[in-house]
Amino acid sequence: MKFTGKIQGHSPSNPFYTFEFFPPRTDQGFENLISRISRLSALNPLAISITWGAGGSTKERSLDLAGVTQAEYGLDTILHLTCTNMEQGMVDDALKAAKARGIENILALRGDPPRGEEEWTPTDSRFTHGADLVAYIRSLPEYSSHFCIGVAGYPDGHTGELHDERAEIEYLKAKVDAGADFIVTQLFYDVDGFLHWVRKVREAGITVPIIPGIMPIQTYSSFLRLTKLCGTRVPDSVMAALDPIRNDDQLVKDYGVQLAVETIRRLTREGAIPGVHLCTLNLEKSVQRVLEGLQWTGAGSSEDVHNKLIAEDVPIQNELTVTPSSAASSATIGLANIPAVEGEAGRGELNNAASWDDFPNGRFGDFKSPAFGSSGPWGGPAIGHTEVISQCGHPQTLDDLTAIFLDYLHSKILMTPFSPAPLSPESLMILPHLERLTRRGWWTVGSQPAVDGASSSDEVVGWGPRAGYVFQKGFVEFFCKAEEVDAIERRVLEHGEGWVHWFAGNKNVRGALSSVISKYHSFQGECRGNVPDGGRNAVTWGVFPGQEIAQTTIIERESFLSWKDEAFSIWTKWASFYRPQSGERRLLESVGEQRWLVSILHHDYRNSQALWTFLFDESL
Repeated sequence: MKFTGKIQGHSPSNPFYTFEFFPPRTDQGFENLISRISRLSALNPLAISITWGAGGSTKERSLDLAGVTQAEYGLDTILHLTCTNMEQGMVDDALKAAKARGIENILALRGDPPRGEEEWTPTDSRFTHGADLVAYIRSLPEYSSHFCIGVAGYPDGHTGELHDERAEIEYLKAKVDAGADFIVTQLFYDVDGFLHWVRKVREAGITVPIIPGIMPIQTYSSFLRLTKLCGTRVPDSVMAALDPIRNDDQLVKDYGVQLAVETIRRLTREGAIPGVHLCTLNLEKSVQRVLEGLQWTGAGSSEDVHNKLIAEDVPIQNELTVTPSSAASSATIGLANIPAVEGEAGRGELNNAASWDDFPNGRFGDFKSPAFGSSGPWGGPAIGHTEVISQCGHPQTLDDLTAIFLDYLHSKILMTPFSPAPLSPESLMILPHLERLTRRGWWTVGSQPAVDGASSSDEVVGWGPRAGYVFQKGFVEFFCKAEEVDAIERRVLEHGEGWVHWFAGNKNVRGALSSVISKYHSFQGECRGNVPDGGRNAVTWGVFPGQEIAQTTIIERESFLSWKDEAFSIWTKWASFYRPQSGERRLLESVGEQRWLVSILHHDYRNSQALWTFLFDESL
């Protein structure tokens, strides 16, 4: 059913909610997300949405996921569609595939500028603005009446654009005038700013439903990363509340739920919103707790909310809702009654599938997790043209690249394309070793020190609830030459003594890891390493009162290959920030083609120097 039809058929006294998901990078994560969506569907969301990677990078997975949720679970699904880097005909193919899967709702997004340009340079000349994508869909007889089309709204301004509120609203009106039926906003935390923006939008003559995007805070680090990525304004009161608890993941998560509940309650009181769009990041518990805190999941909760609004003399309809009907809403179900899915992967293991998202920690996480591979809302990029150029300059030689990575370690620059945030205090614990590797020309892009039972409240390495202990195995990731990979392999075979596991892959690696790798031989199409097939190395874990051991970072073949693909795509994107045939582009493209990404793990977490002693043997 079309989304706007469902909004009109929903009781205005009972705000609805939708859930947003992204397609995980791994097959196991994909399968387990289906189980998670099945559980969350018992909460009766009005619809769900599935994101679409820039340039169709997740095209097949997005379509497959949307097809399953639409056809097999009966969930009205909104498929995101962007025109960033979409080759000629790809939009047509996506629309055809969506229609074939029974999907009737599209969220049409222009996306961020392709090829890293500050100005939008369309790959397909038909699409210069989001309005062009909307108008194009409306111009096609086979799709014009079939699809209900939503567009993005940016209460805090569109990141990377001039923050001219009047111009932003004019762009939004152009999308609506082109045929958009509803607006979903980017995440925000400034409620006053949002309500001001809505008034301006309505004054501009835009009357379609506006659905505010709400993202509960999961961890302090992810909150900082996502608000920076989206250009989100954060009120001083939010930062003041987070600062004293930033090192306690449980308290941060609790505050995130509380803040989301308070935000939605205020929007309900002051805006009579038709509903909210909950950005889940494929996580489960916080979304459930938010709805439970709102009392939107019990049979009597809708009436309670309605009576509360009347008691406070709040009008049920105003600028956020245009003309919703008074049809009865669908029944809801309490959280306690959400069923487990029989046969769900993860049950019987140390971490139950439903609790995988308790404490996201580390780049890899668990490749089985439905949330594995999160890159941000709406498939946003991790790096931007302006910031990279200002921080990294114009590298022309390999020595220039080494200097960039060293400057980052010395905090002379605050980011690299591989590390969008300043160097962490945890990295400072192993800074001399990272410097030594980088001076060797092994450019480090990920690492952690060995930790043997530190307090979970430790300000540097602690995570999870208080009164626990955390552990880490030391590992490091870096780019190096092919012949150096051969030397690393020899070193592991001759001196690893069972303590060292490693992976290596280049841009061309796509094949499965063989359990037996020929000694000293360089493979171009095969992942190299010594981890047995099916081997899973837990490298970060915690022990907390009243719960099983939590394993938050696991390195194995599938997660390494997923990160490897992302890492080499970063070289490609970085290169695209410079003119064709320029020295910078030639350098970065050649590095991406020739270098290998290596991940080395030492299992002796009780010896903080074990990894580094192994690596700095003179034979390497």
